[in-house]
Amino acid sequence: MLVSHTRIVDIVGDIIRIKVSADRNAGEGRPCLGDLAVIDTGGGASSLAQVISIDREIVSLQVNSGTKGLANNASVRFLGEPATVVYSSNVLGRVFNGAGRSIDQGPDLSSDPTIPIGGPSANPMKRVLASRMIRTDVPMIDIFNCLVESQKIPIFSVSGEPYNPFLARIGIQADADIVVFGGLGLIFDDYAFFRKQFEDAGVFPRTVMFINQASDPVVERLQVPDMALAVAERFAVEEGKRVLVLLTDMTAFADAMKEVSIAMERVPANRGYPGDLYSQLARRYEKACDFKGSGSVTILSVTTMPGNDVTHPVPDNTGYITEGQFYLHSGVLDPFGSLSRLKQHVIGKVTREDHNQIMNTMIRFYSGARDAEQKQSMAFELSDYDRQLLKFGGLFRERFMDIEVSQPLEKALDLCWQTLAECFEPEQLLMKQHLIDTYFPKPAARSDTSQSDDKAA
Repeated sequence: MLVSHTRIVDIVGDIIRIKVSADRNAGEGRPCLGDLAVIDTGGGASSLAQVISIDREIVSLQVNSGTKGLANNASVRFLGEPATVVYSSNVLGRVFNGAGRSIDQGPDLSSDPTIPIGGPSANPMKRVLASRMIRTDVPMIDIFNCLVESQKIPIFSVSGEPYNPFLARIGIQADADIVVFGGLGLIFDDYAFFRKQFEDAGVFPRTVMFINQASDPVVERLQVPDMALAVAERFAVEEGKRVLVLLTDMTAFADAMKEVSIAMERVPANRGYPGDLYSQLARRYEKACDFKGSGSVTILSVTTMPGNDVTHPVPDNTGYITEGQFYLHSGVLDPFGSLSRLKQHVIGKVTREDHNQIMNTMIRFYSGARDAEQKQSMAFELSDYDRQLLKFGGLFRERFMDIEVSQPLEKALDLCWQTLAECFEPEQLLMKQHLIDTYFPKPAARSDTSQSDDKAA
């Protein structure tokens, strides 16, 4: 029997506090942390809520649809179970909101099985060392900062940058079995953009979308990552799928946490964010895993930096949790600000033998090109080598740094060699001789390419 409670103490924002019996032996109706509850507002209307704090006989609940119009005499019934989300093969090609309800006018899934969300991370004994690459056909990722299965890595960017189109393109081009997308506080145009991109590219039938729009209740924003990761984990463990989880924007998730924390009158930490910001972010990111004998979950998220400040609490804490970052600014991926700490597990092992050497050589020359550009801007006299570097820097930005460029890894590596051949002599590369003998374009190929470039010009 479900017991109704009507002693609402106060209502602050989307949080309500009710008083329940302090006697733990009182039996029925005693809530547990994370349990769901139904709030009956009268007239047959009801709203779903979740227990987020228990302090003796005072229980705090997040009301999913908000507390606007909620009366002080409303009754609360605890359901005795945590929040769940639908999981079956039928969720592929579907769109759900932050409460887990479908919003795409598709078939009803109420009879499909559900799974709890927000559970613990995978048992470390079930994890295996990351050793498989996820190809994205983005040269600045595949060549210089490989995305590895089971990796958790954010895209650091600022408002106004094309991080959402970039994230959508990775979701379309990545060689993953299933894409699980979580949108946090998206405006409708962004939601429609992602859906149209996935549909037009033909990947929507293997995609699941969980969307919290900017006009939706803030508390539902906190559930989107948990639902997306719960579904992704089941596909990986039970069906052996390689799952890529895309989340945008985790700063909106942290801001929702801050709003709830303030409503609960918790002591704020840095810049008003709750003191457990690190652990709350880590709890989600640590869901990334390569499961022994099964599939994998890889997390690629967007973290916007207010004021381009990397010391802001959200990117600052994220950097301690994740295995690197992609730094997107001015419409390009910065080769110096970006980092993948797991790339050494795949470069030269599951990729071509020249991958490691070509990666280091290209970055070394581009660093020199930056120095040459600085000398040029200060009107210093340039040497012939400086001019070589300047030519290389222009080609590098055009052929590799532009996020619109799309090329398979092997073709991108060949283009790296061709770019080096157009700017430098073999003895200037300081690379292993057998790699130069194998991959450096022969003079005839170099002259043919130069002639075609002249014709194009």
